[in-house]
Amino acid sequence: MKIIYRGAESQVYLDKFDGQEVLVKDRIKKNYRLEQIDEKLRKFRTRKEVKLLTDSRKFGLSTPKILHVDEKNHKIIMEFIDGKRIKELLNESDAKTIEEVCFNMGKQIGKMHANGIVHGDLTTSNMILKDNQIYFIDFSLGESSKRIEDQGVDLNLLYEALKSTHFKLLKICWSNIVKGYKQEYNQADEVLKKVEEIEKRGRYMDRQAEGKRQI
Repeated sequence: MKIIYRGAESQVYLDKFDGQEVLVKDRIKKNYRLEQIDEKLRKFRTRKEVKLLTDSRKFGLSTPKILHVDEKNHKIIMEFIDGKRIKELLNESDAKTIEEVCFNMGKQIGKMHANGIVHGDLTTSNMILKDNQIYFIDFSLGESSKRIEDQGVDLNLLYEALKSTHFKLLKICWSNIVKGYKQEYNQADEVLKKVEEIEKRGRYMDRQAEGKRQI
């Protein structure tokens, strides 16, 4: 067992299942919560993530295949995607590759939103390229939603992640993501308008906070 990520709610590690290397997501017990509440939350969040992963594959998106769900111990055993994280890929690639990857990323996110799935944590760390397919991982903050506001928040999070992690590539990345997104989703313009509104709200809140600091 090799732990590759340890978060507030879960840990993710490599293990063996039916003779193959797999990824295990284990929602760990929280002693500060009442046991009954903790059990209920872990069960609900595990089931929700399983549904989002399953539905995404049903709609033609690439996500890790679920091999087994251990509901009693709140574990999801899934296919290990041995590819390249988009985060590293963008920083190492030429302009043409970046354009292609980001266009495809936009198309896949458009497909996701068109089918009523909001990822909840759209960052380049949660996307892996393998065999020319972009795999989306970690739907722990995801929801089933067709609300433009929720989709706008989802896409805005990606924009902010690009701005902080890939600032020099922001223009080329975002323009190609938008092109792909518009090609795949007929409500793309409404969502992108919402992204602008959310960004303006964020700038306003920043100015308000700055003003309070100066008083």
